[in-house]
Amino acid sequence: MAVIHRSDPLSRIHPEPLDQTDFFDHLPDSLLLLVFNRIGDVKALGRCGVVSKRFHSLVPQVENVVVRVDCVISDDDDDDSSSLSPDKPRSSASPFSAIFRLLFKPLHALTQLLATTKRSSSSPSSSSSLSITGGEDGEIEQGGVTHHSPTQVLKNFNEIRFLRIELPAGELGIDDGVLLKWRAEFGSTLENCVILGASSVTTDPSSADTAAGVVVEDNGSIPESFYTNGGLKLRVVWTISSLIAASARHYLLQPIIAEHKTLDSLVLTDTDGQGVLCMNRDQLEELRVKPLSASSASKRTLVPALNMRLWYAPTLELPDGTVLKGATLVAIRPSDSKKEVCDVSWVSSAFDGSFGLAAKMLVKRRTYCLEMNSF
Repeated sequence: MAVIHRSDPLSRIHPEPLDQTDFFDHLPDSLLLLVFNRIGDVKALGRCGVVSKRFHSLVPQVENVVVRVDCVISDDDDDDSSSLSPDKPRSSASPFSAIFRLLFKPLHALTQLLATTKRSSSSPSSSSSLSITGGEDGEIEQGGVTHHSPTQVLKNFNEIRFLRIELPAGELGIDDGVLLKWRAEFGSTLENCVILGASSVTTDPSSADTAAGVVVEDNGSIPESFYTNGGLKLRVVWTISSLIAASARHYLLQPIIAEHKTLDSLVLTDTDGQGVLCMNRDQLEELRVKPLSASSASKRTLVPALNMRLWYAPTLELPDGTVLKGATLVAIRPSDSKKEVCDVSWVSSAFDGSFGLAAKMLVKRRTYCLEMNSF
C-alpha cells in the first residue's frame, strides 16, 4: 500500500527565512582592486564608484587607468579648423596645399588639451579642449551634453601607476591611402622619435605568404626624381608635423604629470594609431624636476636641435601582401644626446606587426644623415 507524504501546512504558511548573507562582501579588497584594474576604463570605474560606499572608497586606489577622450570641444565658430572628431571626414588635397593644415591644425586643435575647463562669463576666446562625457566638476556644456576634461576626471584617483589616454583621432589630416605613423619618447624634452611613412599603401593578395618581405630591386640609393617631384618636401612636412604634434601632446600633459606623482608609465595615443607618446617613470620624474622649455610661438614643448637618419625604399612588399610605395623611415634624436642615432635597435622595435617588419627592412638599406635646427 502506497504511503503519501503530505507537507506540513504550517511550513507553507510560515516558511523558514532564506540566508541573507552577501558573499560578495566577503571578497577581500585586494581581489576587488584586481578586477577594477582589469576594467581600467575611467567611465566604467566611475559607474562602479556609485554602486556602494565600499566601491566608492576602492575606485580611487586603482593603479591602471584608461581615459578615452570623446571629442574636442571648440569655443571657435570655425569648426573646420578647430574641431577634431573621429567621424569627421578627412579632406583630400595635394601635399603642398595641405602644409598649413598639417602644421597648424595640431596646435590649434590641441590647445588646452587636458587643462581644466571652466565656464567663463568673459568674452569668448578661440580655444579647444579634449573632453569626456560625465563627471562632477570642471564641466562645460555643448548641445545639452556635459563634458569634462581628463585632468578633472583623474583628480579623484590617488594611486595611478599606468595611465593611457586615447584621443578620438590623429591630429594630422593625411589623405586616404597615405601612411604616417610616429612614436616619440620625452623626458623634460624630446629624447627620440621614429616616423614611418609611405605615399601609398595597397594590398596585393598574390604576394602574401611570402616568408620574408621584399624590396623591389634597386641600387639602394634615393632616385633623382625623389628630389624633383616633391618627395623630399613631403617627407619634411611629415617630419615637422609629427614633431609638432608630439611636442604639443607633451606640453599639455604637464598638469597630469605634476599631480600624479605615483605614475610609472604614461602613454598618449589616438584611435587611428597615428601617433604614440610614451614616458616611463624616470622620464616623468625628470619633467617634474626639470621644467620643460616651451616654444615662444605656441603651446608646445620646444623641439631641440636634431640629428636624423633617413631610410627610403621606392617599393616595399611585406609578407602579408601589403605594398608600401615610397616607404620612408626617419629616426630622430637630439643633437646633444649621448646615445648614437646609428644604434638602430630602438628604431626597428618602435612599431608592432607588419609596420614593425617594414621598419626592420628599411634600416638595412642605405642611411642618409640630416640635421634640423631647434624650433
